[in-house]
Amino acid sequence: MNTLLWILAILLAAVFAGSGLAKLVFPREKQILWNPYVEDFPHTVIRGIGVLEILGAIGLILPAVTGIGTSLVAFAAAGLAITMVFATLVHVRRGDGVLRTLPAVVLAILSVAVAWSRFGPYPL
Repeated sequence: MNTLLWILAILLAAVFAGSGLAKLVFPREKQILWNPYVEDFPHTVIRGIGVLEILGAIGLILPAVTGIGTSLVAFAAAGLAITMVFATLVHVRRGDGVLRTLPAVVLAILSVAVAWSRFGPYPL
């Protein structure tokens, strides 16, 4: 089970790091083309979300690798799960449909699984 949790954490870290980096690097107009919800928020909010996603990605891996503050992995996963719950709510509120909402739901579920496992039966 520990191996599965490591794989999930690495995959989640890669997705969130990529998403967060895209929110920081690409211009607003390009982000709106890819993700229409960006138009509903000020650019500083989108960049803030990007920073949180990158910090969450780091928090999923770095404490576990270094062995320092390993409980932070569970907190990072919980924080990312909360972020994805709010992302799901944004998509539902906008009426984006299942295809645009499903990735946020899946990421929320996977983040909850890592958080629950690392808080509970499979701590580092």
